[in-house]
Parts: sequence; C-alpha cells; structure tokens
Amino acid sequence: MSGVWVFKNGVVRLVENGAAGGGEAVRKRKALVHTPSGQVVRSYAELESELRALGWERYYEDPALYQFHKRGSLDLISLPADFARFSSVHMYDIVIKNRDSFRVVDV
Repeated sequence: MSGVWVFKNGVVRLVENGAAGGGEAVRKRKALVHTPSGQVVRSYAELESELRALGWERYYEDPALYQFHKRGSLDLISLPADFARFSSVHMYDIVIKNRDSFRVVDV
C-alpha cells in the first residue's frame, strides 16, 4: 500500500497511488531545468551536453543505460536508455549531484 496522506476538513486520510476524491488521478509532471540557461531538458542529447560541460563523462558499457561519471568523485548517474522512462527519481539524482546547475519543477 502506497500513497499520500491528505489533511482536509480536519480529517487525515491516505490517498492511494495518486487517486483523489472521486477517483481522479492527481499526477504532477516534473521537468528537469538547466538553471543557468533556464531551459527544460527535453532529450538525452541536451542533458549530455550540459553534463559534459560540468565535467561528467559518459560510460558506454551497458547499452540499457545512460551512465555518467565525474572524474575525482565516486558519483555515478545511471539513467534508462529510453528517455520516455526518465522519471523524477532520475531528475532528483541529477539535481543532488549538480546542485547549482539543475532543478526540478512541476509542469
């Protein structure tokens, strides 16, 4: 069982898997934004360009993943090969490892 606790009209209840009141799906889409330029990252090509500028290098060992490593650190960014599967979890991983360069916003 997973969900979000909602406080409404003095009552706390668990809303499971993004369902709201009458069964409507509440799903906020997230976007990764390159902070210095203000541009939304719309593809791995754009993301790779920005990460390379920050000193990240791409690994090509696993064709099922896009992986980036930064020399001099233990950090590794692993992303699904299909950009359609790029989720907010992956976005926040990038933000944490590049705090001043990226942020996640609701769209």
